[in-house]
Amino acid sequence: MRFLTGLLKGDKNSAGEATTGSGNEKIPESQDNSSSSSYSVHSEKYMAGSGHQQLQHHPHDDINDQFYEYPDPRAYNPFKDSSSSTSNPSVQSSTRGYPHNDRTTVTTNYFGSIAADNHPSSTMTTPMLGTASEFDRYPHAISTTAASDKRSSVANSASFANGSQRSGSLVLDSDSEKNPFVVDSDFSPFGGYPASSFPLHMEEKEADDYIHNPDPILDAKYDRRCVPPGQLGRRGVGAVGALGCLIVGAVLIFIVLPVLTYSGVTSQDSIHKTTPDKVEVLTNYAYGKMAGIRTDLVDPDTPEDAKVHKSKNGDQWTLVFSDEFNKEGRTFYEGDDQFWTGPDFYYAATEDLEWYSPDAATTKNGALELRLDAFKNHNLFYRSGMLQSWNKLCFTQGYIEVSALLPGSGKVPGLWPGLWTLGNLARPGYGASSFGVWPYTYDSCDAGITPNQSSPDGLSFLPGQKLNKCTCKGHDHPNEGVGRGAPEMDLLEGTVAGDAKKNGVASQSIQLAPFDIWYYPNYDFVEIHNKSVTATNTWTGGPVQQAVSIATQLNPDWYEFDTDTPSYQSFGLEYLNDQETGYARWFVGDDPTFTLYPQALGANGNVGPRLISREPMSIVLNLGISNSWTYIDWPSLRWPSTMRIDYVRVYQPENNQSVTCDPEGYPTYDYIQDHLNAYSNPNLTTWEEAGYAFPPTQLLNNCD
Repeated sequence: MRFLTGLLKGDKNSAGEATTGSGNEKIPESQDNSSSSSYSVHSEKYMAGSGHQQLQHHPHDDINDQFYEYPDPRAYNPFKDSSSSTSNPSVQSSTRGYPHNDRTTVTTNYFGSIAADNHPSSTMTTPMLGTASEFDRYPHAISTTAASDKRSSVANSASFANGSQRSGSLVLDSDSEKNPFVVDSDFSPFGGYPASSFPLHMEEKEADDYIHNPDPILDAKYDRRCVPPGQLGRRGVGAVGALGCLIVGAVLIFIVLPVLTYSGVTSQDSIHKTTPDKVEVLTNYAYGKMAGIRTDLVDPDTPEDAKVHKSKNGDQWTLVFSDEFNKEGRTFYEGDDQFWTGPDFYYAATEDLEWYSPDAATTKNGALELRLDAFKNHNLFYRSGMLQSWNKLCFTQGYIEVSALLPGSGKVPGLWPGLWTLGNLARPGYGASSFGVWPYTYDSCDAGITPNQSSPDGLSFLPGQKLNKCTCKGHDHPNEGVGRGAPEMDLLEGTVAGDAKKNGVASQSIQLAPFDIWYYPNYDFVEIHNKSVTATNTWTGGPVQQAVSIATQLNPDWYEFDTDTPSYQSFGLEYLNDQETGYARWFVGDDPTFTLYPQALGANGNVGPRLISREPMSIVLNLGISNSWTYIDWPSLRWPSTMRIDYVRVYQPENNQSVTCDPEGYPTYDYIQDHLNAYSNPNLTTWEEAGYAFPPTQLLNNCD
């Protein structure tokens, strides 16, 4: 503000009175600077010549051309006079929170406008140099002053003398209504503090200046710690080294170590152990091991009275295999069990809606449990369990009995429980292995072995019998000169009757190829034992299979959800495969349902007789769900549904026992080993996809 001092100064007369520039008005000087605390400026007088009111400069301005050194604001007491050390409210009222020299207080805008009191009767009071108050920026310090209640005006900085000269003198206008720059004294752009109290001097020090003002000395000290661009300091070198160690460690752990382990360079046996292994016992349950589960094919838990079966002819057949499933917590992953395997695959052949998983098959409470869950896995929404004895346990003719508690309700269609057998040359669920062998049971060399049975009317869609009787010598065949296949014989396929009764039904059948005309066997040699509960199945086959089948009504007590006290029921199949004296008889409980004699499958049209199976038959237990089987009543199904198996027992004649999958005259082992790709990949659906070809036949004259 010092550079505006000349504009505010006027001339003094001989009486020591300060005058305005024109001499028209006199302003009395203060008589005693040490005791006087204020003087008034009357703002109603105007200089006639210039049109601006000019305030006479105070004479004491000449004695202090340097900025005032302000005391510490924190020591300021607004109610104590600096000269008398007594409370002086008038000083607080007059200072308005701003420190001043011993002079008239005039606030001058650098752009030409100066604020002053607008009212004629008001005064702007300023303490003298010795009694000047400390600067106080807080509103409470001026909240009780009379001056704060007055209005201030701001003169237009665009006011010029004669339109060409910019005036730095004080402009006072008593007519606030006509002055557009008159504002309320409480208005402030400085965060709520009065505008007149805001410090305008750069040299004024505040307590927080060190936060936002640069300090050259301290900055230089910090700069010495900085690393010049393009160079690495100690910290940078350490960071790069640590990053390098991290990369090397990751390469060793995730690349080098797996490669060495996979290649066999390192192994657990080569690791030197300095301390013995510690084994924590989590349970006292003794889990079975392959080396010590069973040493006998007959389960030791099988009751003595169940070790003999009386055949249709009255002969006593001996128990050759049994599994009572009494061992708690058995698992059936590949290699876990010596008789059964729980597959982990999708059964594509029947378009099932579930994924078969070993997780869904276990033993509990003295029974095998196959549990069907609404559980999303492998992009399917259901999971269930299957057990199969393929290539582990097979039997050739005899009597097989399975005791089961059926899943769900006999009144709700949708589930597909199955207890069945299949020739060992086809592995259940492996489409390539069954291609050309299922469901053939044929030992002739005629049109029955050809693709589609050489019939143009769509009777058969089968590719022909791959392992037929007239295969060319020296070609791919397990035992040349014998027609081989993989027929299917079902103890039970559960469904629900389609009539209004909605009762559970057991479908029992033999499925075979080649086919009779219209899939219609000679029913004169099919005996139904109780027609009140058993009837011929109206479905007799299709382009891929022929079925001789019956349907038997089941008791609701044999279902999981139809009674509070469900009970097990046995389902059985007894058969002998002699072409003259043989038969196949199905049972529900101890009661036979129907009997099939070989003559029912005799020669018909351009095909010869089909055989009651002579193949080693593996056992399959499963619970599925499929739209290809039956209508599914989704709202009525309950989840989970579990099929429970109490036991599996196999009986055979005393003089004709075979529980191997590789019997003499009908071998399978070598053939399976020579074609493992077809028997180990469930995603392959044809023999050609597995990389093999059908052997040539003499019937078609294509032998070498």
